[in-house]
Amino acid sequence: MVGPYRGLFSTPGVKSFVLAGFVGRIPISMLGIGITLLVHSITGSYATAGAVSAIVSLAFAVAAPLSGRLVDRFGQARILVPFVFVHGIALSGLMLLAHAHAPLWTLFVSGAIAGVSATSLGSMVRARWSYLLSDSGKLHAAFSFESVADEVIFVTGPAFTAVVATSVNVYAGLIVAVVLTVLGTLAFALLKRTEPPAVRHRQERGSPIAIPGVALLSGVLLAMGAVFGSVDIVTVAFAEEQGSKAAAGFLLAAFSGGSMVSGLWYGARAWKITLRSRLVRGLFVFVAGLTPVLLMHSLGAMAVALFFAGLAISPTLITSFSLIERLVPAGQLTEGMSWLSTSVGLGVAVGAWAGGHLTDSFGASNAYGFAYACALLAALVGVAGSTWLRTPVASESRS
Repeated sequence: MVGPYRGLFSTPGVKSFVLAGFVGRIPISMLGIGITLLVHSITGSYATAGAVSAIVSLAFAVAAPLSGRLVDRFGQARILVPFVFVHGIALSGLMLLAHAHAPLWTLFVSGAIAGVSATSLGSMVRARWSYLLSDSGKLHAAFSFESVADEVIFVTGPAFTAVVATSVNVYAGLIVAVVLTVLGTLAFALLKRTEPPAVRHRQERGSPIAIPGVALLSGVLLAMGAVFGSVDIVTVAFAEEQGSKAAAGFLLAAFSGGSMVSGLWYGARAWKITLRSRLVRGLFVFVAGLTPVLLMHSLGAMAVALFFAGLAISPTLITSFSLIERLVPAGQLTEGMSWLSTSVGLGVAVGAWAGGHLTDSFGASNAYGFAYACALLAALVGVAGSTWLRTPVASESRS
């Protein structure tokens, strides 16, 4: 399984940008649960906590394509540096406002600023891989590696945040998130040797979202993001109902752990079926994997169910980014990938809001039904529009 990944790091500069990008995006997995725990500790409402968490994701979803377009035109470093400072200040402001018991609307405002100023660092890491690697087999392995790295982040981040927030201080996880975001992003921006060249005077082609296949993938990942957002909120409440709120991080780690394992396996294989077929199959496995979650009523059983529910996540995301790499012109690659991040972020916002309200109204176990419905919607959308995902046979055969 290690073989396909071994040769990825021989290219000069790769290790540095991979490490910096990894550190800079660790907080992605920490913000949702960190904000949820902080706001819930102040208000006592999962609906309110989910709404504040959702506004961060929603603001990111709205702004990410614009920041992606700016990166394509002006380069990664010129956009990342000012954005990350604003992002760090906004998150720090949110914590200070919460500590001062400021009016609720101020949390929403600071959260919105934090979301708008967040950047899709994962898309920029993948853009560097695309710039450096011409062999599509290696690029498939690189995208798989990045998806696994994302899942390592989502395994460790929520567990760490939940533990330190419940056993040390409710602000501790978010403080670590701010520090890692600023340091990792600045380090990534300073690595100029591997940065893709800016395309300042390109022929205007319009937004990549106008490409039918990109629009379809965005719709699929919007629904998947709603699964992620709702599962984050509902799982925190489920753990509390079972008498161990700190266990929420470990339950979410199980969800991401399944995805991490499947991502390693998926990237190590030389696939003969098309990307389009892989996407459709992955979506149906996602639906099937989530089904047992609806039936679990103990922490141990839920951890096992969430692990199996996560098995389809990485293969589906890897395939989606691989399709984007083929569907979008090179000069718009960061923006094209940002549309996927935008869709996931918007879905997370909707899922967090809905998950919070449904949990308050019907209890955590019943609220998991929303996540299942969103997974089913993602599969139906993917199947209905799969013809838009056809790419040239030559390109497919190289994966």
